[in-house]
Amino acid sequence: MIKDTPHRLSHTTVALHWLVAIGVLGMLAVGLYMAENDAYALYPLHKSSGMLLLLVILPRVAWRVLNGWPAPVGSYRAWEHTLARAVHWVLLVGTALMPLSGMLMSAAGGHGLAIFGWELLAANPDPAHPDKVIALSKAAAEFGHETHEILGSVLIGAIILHVAAALKHHLLDRDGTLRRMLGKAL
Repeated sequence: MIKDTPHRLSHTTVALHWLVAIGVLGMLAVGLYMAENDAYALYPLHKSSGMLLLLVILPRVAWRVLNGWPAPVGSYRAWEHTLARAVHWVLLVGTALMPLSGMLMSAAGGHGLAIFGWELLAANPDPAHPDKVIALSKAAAEFGHETHEILGSVLIGAIILHVAAALKHHLLDRDGTLRRMLGKAL
């Protein structure tokens, strides 16, 4: 099945949704842990995983934009449609901007970009202090950092709303929305 239908979502839609969902949840968990515990040893893993996750996020964004949004399973109030659409857009755009802001923060901050040791952009070491780096652009690095931090909080809020809505559809409305997102037909 290539395209979504009102009764069933395509394998592509389901696979991209769950790959991105699991990846983003893992990245948020690791990111929060690193920030709370100054776990600097995890930064290379976090950065590498984030850049690789972007290779799944971008096709998901393209697929959603080209394929359109799935039709609602039931009939809902206007405010519910508006909130659902807003949360879906926040999730779609936020998941794309999160790794991009992280890459900007790292690259502009002089830390370079590497995927599991494969250097894409060299770090900019400080000759006077080899254990430190010199930012390529402090303003861009700070913008990337602030954006990454704010987006993390926004995504957590949007994910909570998204999961709550999925549970509402499943437990209260019993409309099959969650079953459809699991790849089952209505």
